[in-house]
Amino acid sequence: MLNNNFFDIDPKLMEVAREAENACSLSLAGCETIAEYNGAKVLSAFIKNKVSESCFCGSTGYGYGDIGRDVLDKVYADVFGAEDALVRHNFVSGTHALSVALFGVLRPGDKIVSVTGKPYDTLEEVIGIRSSKGNGSLVDFGVKYDQVDLLEGGEPDMDSILKAVQGAKVAYIQRSRGYSLRRALTAADIEKIACGIKVVSPDTIVMVDNCYGEFVEKLEPTQVGADLIAGSLIKNAGGAVASTGGYIAGRRDLVELCSYRLTCVGMGKEVGCSLNQNREMFLGLFMAPDIVSNAVKTATFASELFTRLGFQCYPKKNEQRGDIVTVLRLGSEELLTAFCQGIQKGAPVDSFVVPEAWDMPGYDSKVIMAAGTFTLGSSIELSADAPIREPYAAWMQGGITYTSGKIGILLAAQEMLSRNLITL
Repeated sequence: MLNNNFFDIDPKLMEVAREAENACSLSLAGCETIAEYNGAKVLSAFIKNKVSESCFCGSTGYGYGDIGRDVLDKVYADVFGAEDALVRHNFVSGTHALSVALFGVLRPGDKIVSVTGKPYDTLEEVIGIRSSKGNGSLVDFGVKYDQVDLLEGGEPDMDSILKAVQGAKVAYIQRSRGYSLRRALTAADIEKIACGIKVVSPDTIVMVDNCYGEFVEKLEPTQVGADLIAGSLIKNAGGAVASTGGYIAGRRDLVELCSYRLTCVGMGKEVGCSLNQNREMFLGLFMAPDIVSNAVKTATFASELFTRLGFQCYPKKNEQRGDIVTVLRLGSEELLTAFCQGIQKGAPVDSFVVPEAWDMPGYDSKVIMAAGTFTLGSSIELSADAPIREPYAAWMQGGITYTSGKIGILLAAQEMLSRNLITL
């Protein structure tokens, strides 16, 4: 357990933390086993594709013949068990990468079915579920949308999914929980959904929002039946090194279509300068398995600590994870605000800032976000955010070192204790 010489944390809280960490020992050891496997997988891909110093040199202008950009695509494809990949700093967020993928493969008259319920808030306007007509959403372009909600226990409704996807162009799976209390999907869950869909509708593209899920398990969705995945480089895959960017990986023909949407038809992946971003993206991917392991350890510790403090937390320490997120159901706006402000106090950057809820673009509720990060908005670094609405839960993720992650969690609990919102 950490040394308490540098932070003013109640001794009783430290004792609860020690007990929580001891109770998590087997789960924490499991994180290291997965990190070792994924680290070997990434290193193997680097060696196979002959990554060299010349790959780190950035191009300008059109970016023709950018060796680093092209090799990075191959490395990502190998790591994810995919035919091809599109990895670019031009992606401004995970939502942007997902949007490019959806617009890349869908055409007017096509149907998309979200088989894991309502998608993440920021994608609602992209699809056209929540938007003004005429803003350029998929629905505006004549794409039809359908949705299969999860069962009451958070499990995929396979019977309804297999009926809804017949004839659909895309079956859309969100791996992480978004702003919901349902569990994140594991590789085994995704395999079951993908294989079932391919039996009843072989031509349907199975697409997975892989945000927060990379390297949490040994297998990725494209290794268990998904045709296309997308994610952000300021989450897991960027390893807290990449300054920006995102990726799309999967079937070669689908990745090519996506590249036409990112640049233009006929040029696709062959254009796009990398400036000076290649080295960060290579290094971030190389570091990602260990960074993700630290984030999962932090999340596991947080779940057990706050369970012992009397709160409902998901998932529990011994439950299999599909992402790096822990949900802490705090029950009131006051507790939620105190938690986020405490997390901020443990940040290496902007620890003195006091988070307040505000109207963030793409969300239909005010959102409070604690994130004192080296990269703005990086949620592989310790962060917590939540919409200000029932059930007043915090979605906490990240922690690039386990030590700093634990301190952040303890300072969040201490903030709640100092305000007399919890007792020991």
